[in-house]
Amino acid sequence: MISFRNLALRRGTRTLLDKMDLTIQTGWSLAVIGRNGCGKSTLFAALKGELEPEKGDLDMPSKVRMASVAQETPALPDAAIDYVLGGDVDVAAALKAEQDAYDAGDLEAVAMAHLRIEEVNGYDGRARAGRLLHGLGFSPETHEQAVASFSGGWRVRLNLARALMAPSDLLLLDEPTNHLDLDAVLWLEEWLRRYQGTLLIISHDREFLDAVTTHTLHLHDGTAKLYTGNYSQFERQRAEHLRQQQIAHVREQAERAHLQSFIDRFKAKASKAKQAQSRMKRLEKMSGTEAVRAERPFSFSFPKPERLPTSMLRLDHVDAGYGDRVVLKDIAFGLEAGDRIGLLGPNGAGKSTMVKALVGELEPMAGERPFHKDLKIGYFAQHTVESLHDGWSAFDHLQDKAPNAGQQVLRDYLGTWNFPADRVFEHVDAFSGGERARLALALIAWDKPNLLLLDEPTNHLDLDMREALADALSDFDGALVLVSHDRHLLGMVCDEFWRVADGDVGPFDGDLDDYAKWLRTRATTRKTAAVASAPADAPVKENNAKEKRKLSPEDREKEKTVRARVKKIESLVEGMDKELLAIETKLADPAVYGGPTSELARLGQRQAELRGEKESLEFEWMELLEQIEA
Repeated sequence: MISFRNLALRRGTRTLLDKMDLTIQTGWSLAVIGRNGCGKSTLFAALKGELEPEKGDLDMPSKVRMASVAQETPALPDAAIDYVLGGDVDVAAALKAEQDAYDAGDLEAVAMAHLRIEEVNGYDGRARAGRLLHGLGFSPETHEQAVASFSGGWRVRLNLARALMAPSDLLLLDEPTNHLDLDAVLWLEEWLRRYQGTLLIISHDREFLDAVTTHTLHLHDGTAKLYTGNYSQFERQRAEHLRQQQIAHVREQAERAHLQSFIDRFKAKASKAKQAQSRMKRLEKMSGTEAVRAERPFSFSFPKPERLPTSMLRLDHVDAGYGDRVVLKDIAFGLEAGDRIGLLGPNGAGKSTMVKALVGELEPMAGERPFHKDLKIGYFAQHTVESLHDGWSAFDHLQDKAPNAGQQVLRDYLGTWNFPADRVFEHVDAFSGGERARLALALIAWDKPNLLLLDEPTNHLDLDMREALADALSDFDGALVLVSHDRHLLGMVCDEFWRVADGDVGPFDGDLDDYAKWLRTRATTRKTAAVASAPADAPVKENNAKEKRKLSPEDREKEKTVRARVKKIESLVEGMDKELLAIETKLADPAVYGGPTSELARLGQRQAELRGEKESLEFEWMELLEQIEA
């Protein structure tokens, strides 16, 4: 249980939260929401002990185990799986002690290390770390890759995996879905639903919050109000609360006016003086219900395209990639006016490559990219935000794009994108990530594109801006291709979905709910594919033969090799299961457990080795079955 009693938190000279008085019960999954700058991250800093309250008390259990995602990842030479395993300090220490004991040839220390590993459930430590990496999108061959070799976005995932690896009673997650693809977001949802501790999440992904949280803490104007329910339930409760508040305010104002009228009429009249005094006291005691201040929702729009050709752009049997490496092969994809397509698939599968091929940033390695002469593309990607010039203002950026436009025209336009008054002249160096993204979208919209290609436009955008973007894209007259992990945005603006995976691009038959179900049942599908590959199934053999006739000799040989490896892995895993069962039986035998430490050490070491090898093989097995299915 966490209690805040009359708590106030300050950053610099600004008090962000004041008179915070509430209790968070053990086991709650709590969404911490509010506009940027309202104090969400400050509250997390206080919980982590990084910030002292200005006043009031913050009470937490003294021995609570807390986990959170580190903001920085050092460029370590350690393997990714070892870095994640380090999140469980006790397991990592026990495994290191075991290795040190083996290196020193100290069998008694080895036996003691095995006892410690058993105490902290450490024998499956590497397997648990591997499952976390796999769920967050790391392929098996990257598990032994050095942390220093990963890019920034993948290092953020490593930090998330390390936090999830840590045994915790309280888990703090600040924007955990940033840098994740939709597949990983859906996996994370399932993991968090099973989490047994108290969970606090800061996120601007409403679908994610709806799926995971049971309570909502709304920070607004320096106050904190607790609601029961997820984000959608919070919205309904808050709307009703504001409605009732406004009704109470109107009633109170009417009563105030009535009392004041009586006082004004009769305060000088002797026969009514007592009544007037009574009403004056009543007026003074009235609570003063505050009127609801209308929160003007932020909104913007993409200008109507000047021309809107029917057939806009096609990729005719295009191979796309980098250098000599083909990422996507034989793409057949066309865009018509009014198309609204969402691209699905894991990070690294080629979604960004697909968008770059559509933009023309990547020249086709094979095939053609015909397009209409009136095509005008608006392209947003992460490098679009990063290409903003430090030292320039929002006005400077727009003036550079439109040097002949008048100053007032430019200022008025930027004002519609929530850069009011002198804000347009502030340097972008001081902008938040969301403000920079908003400016990049404003610069794109200025050109009146008829085709929008947007690659993860919601990173760093708050909930209000995401809602505004969804509304603007829904009203956009042109065509749209969208890559996003925000299901609310995808569901609001996209009419159809294409899946990008395994070097292929093809339509996905279903909506986002169907995609989530498909991901959850993929393991079953893989097993079915493995069974279907068995030679005992005659009808399947016939179907497989038909498919093989469509493949080139080279592809048939490759598939044959893959299937042979799948059967080999299944045989190896079966043998390992038998050996593990035999070891567990021996370890349970009092004669062995109380016997020589060397035999106990040998059995424990072999058990750990088998578990690690089995986990690696199972990861490889899943990857190979995915290739067969594709």
